[in-house]
Amino acid sequence: MAAYEFTVTVRTQYLPEQSDPSRSNYVFTYSITIKNTGSVGAQLISRHWVITDANNHVDEVRGLGVVGHQPLLQPGEQFEYTSGTQLATAQGSMTGEYFCVAEDGHQFETRIPEFVLSLPRTLH
Repeated sequence: MAAYEFTVTVRTQYLPEQSDPSRSNYVFTYSITIKNTGSVGAQLISRHWVITDANNHVDEVRGLGVVGHQPLLQPGEQFEYTSGTQLATAQGSMTGEYFCVAEDGHQFETRIPEFVLSLPRTLH
């Protein structure tokens, strides 16, 4: 087991009631679970997102914490939050990293695995 390790899992959802495809506006939420799978307590300090739509338009977002929090997670603890984004296309992807500081002062980054934002498949 690595001393400094967070594991990130993601669930996504398309919000048709907040989207307006006729105006190229597609709204998605993503629910993220961050679990400290390492052996040292650590705090999530900031985030960096790379959001890419189907036209290869890229937005980068950097900021402190997640949804107003900078959770301190002991080994085995997890933090869940939901946030959202808008795309100009019906499909896109997100990836990035969290910048973390362990209780012993060690700094590390946790990669956020790339995930797809897409309208649900419909069968006719």
